[in-house]
Amino acid sequence: MKILVNMAFFALTLGCVGCSIANTSNEVAGQTSQKTPAEYVNPFIGTSNFGATHPGAQYPHALTSVAPFNVAFEHKNLNEFEKDAAWNSRVYIHENNFLTGFTHVNLSGVGCPELGVINIMPTAGNLELDPQQYGSTYSNEQASPGYYQTTIDKYGIKAEATSTLRTGLSRYTFPAGQSNIIVNLGLGLTNETGGSLKIVSEQEIEGSRTVGTFCYNPQDVRPVYFVARFSKPAKTFGTFKKMPEFTGVEGEWMQHNNSIKPYPNYQHVMSGDNIGAYMRFDTQGNEQVEVKVGISYVSIENARQNLNTEQPNFAFERIRKDAQDAWNSLLSRIEVQGSEHNKTLLYTGLYHSLIHPSIIQDVNGEYPFMSQQHTAEVGNTQGKNRYSVYSLWDTSRNLHPLLSLVYPEIQSQMVESALSMYQESGWLPKWELLSMETQTMVGDPATAMIADTYLRGVQTFDVELAYAAMQKSADTVENNPIRPENADYLKLGYVPVDDEEPYDGSVSTSLEYYVADFALGQLAKYLDHDQDAQKYLAQAQNYKTLFDETTGMLRPRKRSGDWLTPYDPELGRNFEPAPGYIEGNAWNYRFYVPFDMPGLIALNGGDSAFIAALNATFDSNNFDMGNEPDITYPYLFNYVPGQEPNTARHVKRLIAKYFTNQPAGLPGNDDAGTMSAWLVFSLLGIYPVSPGDMDYALTSTAFDRVTIHLDSKYYAGKTLTITPLNQGQEQPSLNGDPLSKAFISHQQLTQSAKLRLKAQ
Repeated sequence: MKILVNMAFFALTLGCVGCSIANTSNEVAGQTSQKTPAEYVNPFIGTSNFGATHPGAQYPHALTSVAPFNVAFEHKNLNEFEKDAAWNSRVYIHENNFLTGFTHVNLSGVGCPELGVINIMPTAGNLELDPQQYGSTYSNEQASPGYYQTTIDKYGIKAEATSTLRTGLSRYTFPAGQSNIIVNLGLGLTNETGGSLKIVSEQEIEGSRTVGTFCYNPQDVRPVYFVARFSKPAKTFGTFKKMPEFTGVEGEWMQHNNSIKPYPNYQHVMSGDNIGAYMRFDTQGNEQVEVKVGISYVSIENARQNLNTEQPNFAFERIRKDAQDAWNSLLSRIEVQGSEHNKTLLYTGLYHSLIHPSIIQDVNGEYPFMSQQHTAEVGNTQGKNRYSVYSLWDTSRNLHPLLSLVYPEIQSQMVESALSMYQESGWLPKWELLSMETQTMVGDPATAMIADTYLRGVQTFDVELAYAAMQKSADTVENNPIRPENADYLKLGYVPVDDEEPYDGSVSTSLEYYVADFALGQLAKYLDHDQDAQKYLAQAQNYKTLFDETTGMLRPRKRSGDWLTPYDPELGRNFEPAPGYIEGNAWNYRFYVPFDMPGLIALNGGDSAFIAALNATFDSNNFDMGNEPDITYPYLFNYVPGQEPNTARHVKRLIAKYFTNQPAGLPGNDDAGTMSAWLVFSLLGIYPVSPGDMDYALTSTAFDRVTIHLDSKYYAGKTLTITPLNQGQEQPSLNGDPLSKAFISHQQLTQSAKLRLKAQ
């Protein structure tokens, strides 16, 4: 999702921010031992160029993370790029250099501002409660999976962070004198600012913070609960509130940075907007104070239980090692031999692919119910994981197929979570966040994701329940929140442009429905529901009603059947509103029929005309690497015999251009791991072209050897190995036999396959 929303909280202070990776390898007398996969990960990749990742301490698929919060205060002498960077949806921007704390619930690689709350900031000296005053530049950053550290320049404080599944842990090394730890519930990326807190004792604070309205959509809001516990008793403590002041106009109030009212020891409870608490200590030189924070979306009691269970003691080094071990356990499912650079790209991409969806259940199994209307009902997972943050318009394309191949036991539980959402709310998720449906983006991506998962052999969930849920999304004509345009779609075979708002995207929506119908039809065929299969597969073929042979584009059509006129295929190139298309232009959607490329090639006039049009997309700079509908385009050359080298050429070129070992090393928003998953597949040498299509398109491999350890519960084979062809060989081979086409099926790859490809 590439939505960019203006969101300015604080001033952008540009400076040189280090992006070194924490060095945890064993080096003795100049000899370096074998590095673990986690040691190749660079968490700073994606923290610039709108990547929207953060370098904070993150456990795999965790409810909690601890991230440096450096969004800026007020715009002073900024160019337009810098303003956009300040207004984007990130807790951390590499170019910024003004820290105001560490947040404990965060999103990675999403296109709208949300979360980034439960902010804790260490300071020293006199107590200051205005973040514009107590904030500081920072230096000496290091990060690795499960760990982050920096020096807060203004105070000389070394700050370190690590985390578990549901808790965060920070360690602050203070100078001698008075030291402070500020819990600021007003700061955050979310549109809400309300909260409540209670100082339980000189070592504990509990409370909640309201979050919600992702992408400014009017979905529910909900509280996130926390318990913060300190390793040292505070000498003094209190609460504070940022007070509104009357402007002189009836009904209007405004916030002033200096209107912060402190409430010392005698007031231990506070609620409202923009509130916080502080704890003050007398510290010796280099004395360390630790803060551990338990998080829950159910209750304060559950947050405390999460904290007591996952962090019964203050044990920073153990927690850090546990997080690193958890990452190594997952990352090592793929072992590679090759260049250090490519290993960094691969393992960082895999790291970003294993952040969302993330769990939402507490240690006792409780989680907030999914509902189309607000509910306080709580469910229990009975020992399974309940996942949240389903950016399915993005992730259904490649991230979930990656999980199905390498982590099928995780993908299975992600599908089960989606089915539980259906049972609780009546509908599958579309863009779900914290058991709230945001209705962001278009299409029916859960159907595509679930059908694809089952067809790949991940069949440990209730497929009949899943099939009923997918049919409800596909067949309900009226009052359908998943397919709100379904009445027209089912009647006309496409979504008409007539009633479209600027970002409704009639063509984009139609194409997403076709993809979902194809995947559902393939599943129906697999389940021997032959009549259903014919219906859904026929509906998918209606994409041909949108093909305009005069322009070669998939063009917006009116309810009358007439084409939209006037028509400019370039419109939308800079994300301006373009009738018919979402976040792009006609070129970005020109070949977005991934399930029937032979049919689209025929519509384009055959192989030569198709290749000419595909080349024109790249030559005219109408290919957008950061836009999901066209990220398959480099692989489409494989559909024309003799053009396969162009797939390898473009994939290699795009990796070199857009994916680097730098903060700007992603082609924009990571989209909850989607861009990273594209990179992982493309480095390996295979790519899933369409949900419901079990063929991977082949390209060259970036490694001397790839070994993917397969889960025997799901797949017959133990390993999938990918190695380069010998010098002089041209034809890819499987188990020694040359392949006749530049595709290979998922089922073939999961049978202890030995695949040989050209080297990148």
